Amino acid sequence: MSLQSALRDRFRPWYLLDIAAFLFGAVGSIQRSVSGFGDLPSLTPFAAVSAIIAGLLAVVVLRFTVGNLWGYAVEYANAGGQWSDLPFLVPVGGGVAAVVLTYAVTTSLGAAAWAGFWTFAVVAGAVAIAVSFAAGYRESSA
Repeated sequence: MSLQSALRDRFRPWYLLDIAAFLFGAVGSIQRSVSGFGDLPSLTPFAAVSAIIAGLLAVVVLRFTVGNLWGYAVEYANAGGQWSDLPFLVPVGGGVAAVVLTYAVTTSLGAAAWAGFWTFAVVAGAVAIAVSFAAGYRESSA
């Protein structure tokens, strides 16, 4: 098997998001550790290792967030729901609103992502409880 066909079999377009997240985390770490890109010779081994760790952490956060959102969407669809239903859109909209609001207040992308994810999780839990309660109430009254 040639290298080209082996790469074609294993490479997925989603891996480009992993690369982008790694570069985002690593470059951000390097920018915080040196005064600018003109000072790359002063990059210490500790700063280089920190940049690699920050890049890998960014990939983990991306995978965790996207995986949870995708799992939520797939499970909702598998349970018979549509992605255009209000109980599906409310947590997603709440998470997006939290990202926008937090970023507007703090201008920190990390804080905005953190707030958006946890807002999504809490609102999804509250919506699940409300929908379950409403469905149970309808069944007992019928």
